[in-house]
Amino acid sequence: MAPVATELKLGKKISEGKTKEVYELPDVAGCVLMQSKDQITAGNAARKDHMEGKAAISNTTATCVFQLLHESGIKTAFVRKHGDTAFIAAQCEMIPIEWVCRRIATGSFLKRNPGVKEGYKFYPPKIEMFYKDDAANDPQWSEEQLIEAKFCFAGLTIGQTEVDIMAHSTQAIFEILEKSWLPQNCTLVDMKIEFGVNITTKEIVLADVIDNDSWRLWPSGDRSQQKDKQSYRDLKEVTPEALQMVKRNFEWVAERVELLLKTKSHGRVVVLMGSSSDLGHCEKIKKACANFGIPCELRVTSAHKGPDETLRIKAEYEGDGIPTVFVAVAGSSNGLGPVLSGNTSYPVVNCPPLSADWGSQDVWSSLRLPSGLGCPTILSPEGAAQFAAQIFGLSNHLVWAKLRSSMLNTWISLKQADKKLRECTL
Repeated sequence: MAPVATELKLGKKISEGKTKEVYELPDVAGCVLMQSKDQITAGNAARKDHMEGKAAISNTTATCVFQLLHESGIKTAFVRKHGDTAFIAAQCEMIPIEWVCRRIATGSFLKRNPGVKEGYKFYPPKIEMFYKDDAANDPQWSEEQLIEAKFCFAGLTIGQTEVDIMAHSTQAIFEILEKSWLPQNCTLVDMKIEFGVNITTKEIVLADVIDNDSWRLWPSGDRSQQKDKQSYRDLKEVTPEALQMVKRNFEWVAERVELLLKTKSHGRVVVLMGSSSDLGHCEKIKKACANFGIPCELRVTSAHKGPDETLRIKAEYEGDGIPTVFVAVAGSSNGLGPVLSGNTSYPVVNCPPLSADWGSQDVWSSLRLPSGLGCPTILSPEGAAQFAAQIFGLSNHLVWAKLRSSMLNTWISLKQADKKLRECTL
């Protein structure tokens, strides 16, 4: 991702942390500049060292991660990269909680839970929260403590609904990043993130940064190969040589995190309609496929009137080696789906455009199939596209991430609708 090189007028410094500074941007309404520092710390800055080049490394990692999540559909504060060491973000009032998501038990979890062996795996991932208070060493909080704190940020009171949204978002974000690291043969062990309330939209968004300070990352699932900040924490003595080793680990992650935005797995959906009168129905499938980043082609062919042409078109897409899902759109007498299913090993989905007059009768030509055929029927055009996305998502982490984000956003919408209804009723 190329940085934006335009000059920005900086306002006052809003805050400064161990590894970053936050500045107002007078000429960019509702936004701030997140400026990384050449500093690495551990143990609430009990150990602190200058690491030349760390700001650029961390910024590369954070902006790639945020771009991945943003393009997947996760609501974040990230706007765009600005230069090598900073990025622009929506201004938020930060919620002082670190949300931790763990797949594998290690680190502080073992100290707080004696008897649990390192390597224990959590299914689903385990969610914990810690109140940000350096003086108290960031104590672990319960959900009840967070609710009873009655925090209010940018006019939004943090209650049960908001806590649930952050908890579910934490799990989804972890799972997206976990899935994205797998093609690099890297295990995402655990991760910490923070949320804020966007001062403009008044909604909870993923904020702060996610970089190599934020997670544990084990290549090949091997702790001895760890590439994250734990390699700095574990140093018995900080020497120039040791810091160079840590820096190489951070550079290793920054180089590979850019690959998270790409995939070697590709696929397409081919929609075959029995008549051009079904074009409107098929366009809905194509539009829904685009939301998942899946190319979609539309063709017209009739298995009844031109079976040879139908099979020729099918063979055209089988012959180029690109994974393909066929969607058959035929209503009154669906021979298209069954004929395709009986003559290809590729997945075939029926999505008949049913009419009000004969739909209840016509649908049986899609549902009742001869033995040996396996083409499911999905009436919704968007549902047919989602089914194809679920197939491709098994081997394409970018498609899978969009599916996971869609699930999360649907859940959040229902949660917020329920809250709004209860407030109106009360």
